[in-house]
Amino acid sequence: MTEKPVERVPLFADEPKLRRRRAWSGIFGVVVLAAAFGGIVGLIGGQVAGLIVAAVVAVPLVYVVLYAARRRVWLEGTTLVVRTWGVRRVDLLEAPRLDVVISDVRGNRTVALLVNAGQRRRAVKLDLAVFSGTGGRELGALQLRRLADALLNNTEANGLVFSELLVAELRAEARGDAVAERPLYRLASAAPGGKYLQRFPMEAVSRFVATLG
Repeated sequence: MTEKPVERVPLFADEPKLRRRRAWSGIFGVVVLAAAFGGIVGLIGGQVAGLIVAAVVAVPLVYVVLYAARRRVWLEGTTLVVRTWGVRRVDLLEAPRLDVVISDVRGNRTVALLVNAGQRRRAVKLDLAVFSGTGGRELGALQLRRLADALLNNTEANGLVFSELLVAELRAEARGDAVAERPLYRLASAAPGGKYLQRFPMEAVSRFVATLG
């Protein structure tokens, strides 16, 4: 009997056209920044020095832009699969540590799940929601449901806590709660301002989930 193929659930929502637009916009910004630094140094140290500085500034930033443009994350059963220049796989059932991380960039707060597989360079950051003001966008109901199911049986990292957080988010959406009343938004709002990246370990998430009733 032929085995049924594992369903692939995409965990990204960007349209190809929007991704390309962001990539070109990012590259244009890098070129402008590199030209500015190179021009300043060129005025002081000459044309060769200016070109070298422009290249030093541009190359790593272009790499970051292209890396972000190529990054795709999807779920196959209980396995998170991340594709950039290569492919990484992290099994949510075996991850020894799970954290929620909240980043704050220009008023946009991103709530993400950080999955660590206990091996070097095997951590995966998975964005769950992005909020700005009292609005924002989240992963779809199917994606949240599948993630909750995959996390449920991780006993080592107490995945039940994170599963309950996602289920609470699904229930809030099903009730028609406003974005500002949903658990992920409330968690993002609870993070102190002024910090680019904050980590909420399992204990902190557990305390928060306990308040959801």
